[in-house]
Amino acid sequence: MCSSEHSEEWMLCPQCDLMTRLPPIAIGQKASCPRCHATLTINWSEPRKRPSGYALAALFMLLLANLFPFVSMHVSGLSSEITLMEIPQVMVSEDYTSLATLFMLFVQAVPAFCMVTLLLLVNPLPLPQPLRIGLARILFKLKSWGMAEIFLAGVLVSFVKLMAYGDIGIGSSFLPWCLFCLLQLRAFQCVDRRWLWREIAAEPPLPFRPQAGISGLKQGLRSCPCCTAVLPADRSVCPRCTTVAHARRRHSLQWTLALLFTSVIIYIPANILPIMVTEALGDKMGSNIMAGVILLWSDGSYPVALVIFIASIMVPSLKMLAIGWLCWDANGHGRRDSEKMHLIYEVVEFVGRWSMIDVFVIAVLSALVRIGQLMNIYPAPGAILFAAVVILTMFAAMTFDPRLTWDREPENMMKEPSLDGK
Repeated sequence: MCSSEHSEEWMLCPQCDLMTRLPPIAIGQKASCPRCHATLTINWSEPRKRPSGYALAALFMLLLANLFPFVSMHVSGLSSEITLMEIPQVMVSEDYTSLATLFMLFVQAVPAFCMVTLLLLVNPLPLPQPLRIGLARILFKLKSWGMAEIFLAGVLVSFVKLMAYGDIGIGSSFLPWCLFCLLQLRAFQCVDRRWLWREIAAEPPLPFRPQAGISGLKQGLRSCPCCTAVLPADRSVCPRCTTVAHARRRHSLQWTLALLFTSVIIYIPANILPIMVTEALGDKMGSNIMAGVILLWSDGSYPVALVIFIASIMVPSLKMLAIGWLCWDANGHGRRDSEKMHLIYEVVEFVGRWSMIDVFVIAVLSALVRIGQLMNIYPAPGAILFAAVVILTMFAAMTFDPRLTWDREPENMMKEPSLDGK
């Protein structure tokens, strides 16, 4: 059995399962997988101070963003002003508690929790070991569900939509929110998962000396999906983070396809039913996603119309097609072009959550446009269905195991990962 010191030199790529031996990594460099080019680890300078500073600044900006007015609207001598906390309150008052819950979770609670958790983990605080392990497990699972920057993009789109009706102003909390979005992204970027888990607990020793350039599955080894520890393939519980996993995700294709088919079924009424209702001078008019794109295009707002069309129509449709293609290829069909399929998987993972931009546009419009009998905007059932489609496709991408696309590839016997400067 190898010692834990030697186990830190070895890593299984979480994307393609290639065994690599990590060379000495200088400060500011990152190691990438020689087969799929996924980032394996980054040696950040000042790994405690940098994320701590960014996380503290982000939390302070979040506090300021919730204390003061966010945006305002002036129409025909009437004005409307909202704070961030009033947005979910309006949705609850209109019996759309589900949308309010999604807003509070994805836009406020998850990013704030992640920043607090980063501060607790990167600094040597006297926390119980089970608590540190539990927080670290939750942190990396929640990382994809923070959507503060997507909400900011939705606010900017809302501005363009409302400029045709009146004057739009930004409040004192708008700039702090923009800074919060940037700072929380930077805080996450400056934390290396492998380094953080080494600070929490030592890496378990290897059962034997592995061979570089060969997949872990063919050597009887697997990677822990949470802490990246290399473990025997038949060991289901990680001794470091207690995560239960297997060499490949159990029933990965079945779960992915089930979620995909469900999202396809919901996607049809989500595009047919209205996502918001506009009440102007007593007349109510519902509009779906495509109608909103056509309206923006007819008003001359071509860039915004393209953004909404791409994010809300093209991205969900292409994402569902891409997930189906990935499952078809992983099931043994296709031309065995693993590099291309891996690129498709990375794109699907990155762009999927940006489809929530239209839901956040509705949240801002319904909270801000409250001008008595002149004009009011309300959310509609289509918004809930569309949010469900986005969430289901995100889960579908998460349940898909990208290593399945590489299992049919011949081993390339590359031993050294590539090093790049950061």
